[in-house]
Amino acid sequence: MKVFINKKIPETGITMLKEAGLEVTIPENNDLSEKELLQYFKNADVILNVGQNKYDKDFFEQFPNVKAIALFSVGFDHVDIKEATKRNIPIGNTPDVLSRATSDVAFLLMQSVSRRASFYFQKVKDGNWGNFDPLYELGQELYGKTLGVFGLGRIGFEMAEKCKNAFGMNIIYHNRNHNEEAEKQLDAKYVSFDELIAQSDVLSVHVNFKPEQSDLFNASVFEKMKKNAIFINTARGGFHNQKDLYEALISGQIWGAGLDVTNPEPIEDNDPILELSNVCVLPHIGSATVEARNGMARLAAENIIAFSKGEKMPHIANPEVYEV
Repeated sequence: MKVFINKKIPETGITMLKEAGLEVTIPENNDLSEKELLQYFKNADVILNVGQNKYDKDFFEQFPNVKAIALFSVGFDHVDIKEATKRNIPIGNTPDVLSRATSDVAFLLMQSVSRRASFYFQKVKDGNWGNFDPLYELGQELYGKTLGVFGLGRIGFEMAEKCKNAFGMNIIYHNRNHNEEAEKQLDAKYVSFDELIAQSDVLSVHVNFKPEQSDLFNASVFEKMKKNAIFINTARGGFHNQKDLYEALISGQIWGAGLDVTNPEPIEDNDPILELSNVCVLPHIGSATVEARNGMARLAAENIIAFSKGEKMPHIANPEVYEV
């Protein structure tokens, strides 16, 4: 079975695939042209995909040779899951192994924004240490404040636990369903979406993205948030309207924002939000640790190896393909 990996991944995953007797192809160049990429697709039985390449109806029609896709990510919003399922193509993903790493970034962003850390770091790099001014660009403390989690799953739970233990923050959340574990261990309180945005001092997004949720966090939502609120997004940039977010920040409707994902992504160099002292933007590094990336490589390899044996992928976005 021929496996195409579009970008180099940690060696642990590659070794697993080769030891399983699979034929693995990895291009030397990490930035393939569309023409080059299409040629590789034509020769693959299975794709291990790194990044946000689109897998939709047109793709599946153009490459009927592709029998399975293993994603090097937990998110799968760039894949037409219904179309893949219709064609009996399993789509694997990598849940759990990046939960801590991603929640660490959300926690980092929250603290960086609350103390304007990236703004002050830039001043130091610019040689502008400045004189002591009791009122200049002050931050805010987080002790005892309320964390609102939109999507209290694995990553959201990790974020909530950190905030509870470090700052004694109160935890509220909005989910499709109640998270009984969080309610028991963290004294988390389930609230409506309107209550979430109205009561949160820090609002952190941790839910899987769906197209119908585009620009969910927009001007009308930011207007209902607290004036001291910090908006954190480490999920997908599509959740927030970036222009509306900028306007909310400069008008004082909300206090600050920390983004590991942007809209659009990558962010434009001249985006005015980058000039604000109460904003920290990172280049989508939620899973960027040795441990998380090794774990992702292992899970992706496990998915492909299971598929090659005619077994169910252990980590899968569309398990219903095995029920067809």
